Amino acid sequence: MTDQTANFGFWWLKKGWQTLLSRLADLRLAIFLLLAIALFSVSGTIIEQQRSVEFYQNNYPHDPAFLGFLSWDVILTLGLDHVYTTWWFVSLLVVFGSSLTACTFTRQLPTLKSARQWQYYKRPSQFEKLALSSELSNVSLDTIISQLKQHRYKIFQQDNQLYARKGIIGRIGPIIVHAGMLIILAGAIFGAFTGFTAQEKVPTGETFQVNNIFEAGKFADAQIPEDWAVRVNDFWIDYTPEGEIDQFYSDLSVVDREGNELKQETIHVNKPLRYDGVTFYQTDWGISSVKVQINNSPVFKLPMTQLNQPGGENLWGTWVPIKRNLSKGISLVTRDFKGTLLVYNSAGEVTGVVRPGMAVNVDGVTLKVVDLIGATGLQIKADPGIPIVYTGFAVLMAGVVMSYFSHSQIWALQTEDSTYVGGKTNRAQVSFEKEFLEIIEAVEEQQGELSPSRA
Repeated sequence: MTDQTANFGFWWLKKGWQTLLSRLADLRLAIFLLLAIALFSVSGTIIEQQRSVEFYQNNYPHDPAFLGFLSWDVILTLGLDHVYTTWWFVSLLVVFGSSLTACTFTRQLPTLKSARQWQYYKRPSQFEKLALSSELSNVSLDTIISQLKQHRYKIFQQDNQLYARKGIIGRIGPIIVHAGMLIILAGAIFGAFTGFTAQEKVPTGETFQVNNIFEAGKFADAQIPEDWAVRVNDFWIDYTPEGEIDQFYSDLSVVDREGNELKQETIHVNKPLRYDGVTFYQTDWGISSVKVQINNSPVFKLPMTQLNQPGGENLWGTWVPIKRNLSKGISLVTRDFKGTLLVYNSAGEVTGVVRPGMAVNVDGVTLKVVDLIGATGLQIKADPGIPIVYTGFAVLMAGVVMSYFSHSQIWALQTEDSTYVGGKTNRAQVSFEKEFLEIIEAVEEQQGELSPSRA
């Protein structure tokens, strides 16, 4: 009784496992999972990721709710503020990967195995079931073999029976495609949990370490640089003849703890700096501060503050005290990095325009603008999963190319009266038919009259 119970339990587990594999390998499930992954990936692109609660409260209020139902609390509850690391999104990737794996082992590998296992045709009646077949008179197998070799077939022969094939790589292609997709999924999951994204706005001349991280995986600490920093050597902007920004540049140096330069590079939009798995992109700019001098005073530096303007126009301004008790001062305002600043007196009236190196008299003092200091805006990313993803794409492309090869098979049987030839292919039927007829016609030219019969 115990053995019967054990056998039943084993049978039940085996049956359940086979049922699970069959359902995982279902094409409909794979399509559904792929669409779900695509949908939530789009949501992660539309909805800003890894921002503060206040950000979502301000940008996704209850009335009006985004798309009619996505308010800030719904976004936070569903985890749409960190889509790619939520348990349900990772679960979708895992289940989709499991579906690909099940399909590979239950369908693709058996198909490849059956393609590699073949048998000779021993009866003429077997050729009638093939897509193409011909009955030839006075033709030897050697003549057929000669033609098949010219068309790059691999030939197997046993006595009066022949089998030839080519393009078996096409059967391997789908397996390679699945392997590439699995590698991409693994890289995406690995990158989501170990990568980070940060933003920094750094004035010229300052050295900084990556601190302002707004999106990071749960295991991203190992990727955040601690034994080196980045120094902003210079920042400048090129303008078009019309006065519009053409390009902005940052000259950056990676330095160690002692300040020794490890790497130097000038970056601009679409030309980042890469070091130790971390990439620095040029994304923004600003005006950090201005150096001024009042009469014969020492040169001092004042921060420039970005002013919010209707229409999103960029303006930066600062206030320059001209009395020790800070009861009176001059305002400086600029809209770009060309170096032109508007000067406002203590009454708020525009009294002139000044550029770095120039001086202006206002409210009884001489104000000299010594220099205008810019700040570079950098987006900093580290994603250790990218090399894995790129490898997966390479494997995927190779598999796609391999899948285009047709797996063609030809059989031949020589009897006392006739020689029977037939073949089939899994794709490109018209091309295979043309090739098959070329082989038959070439054989006919050498050894006799062709008498075709189509199954």
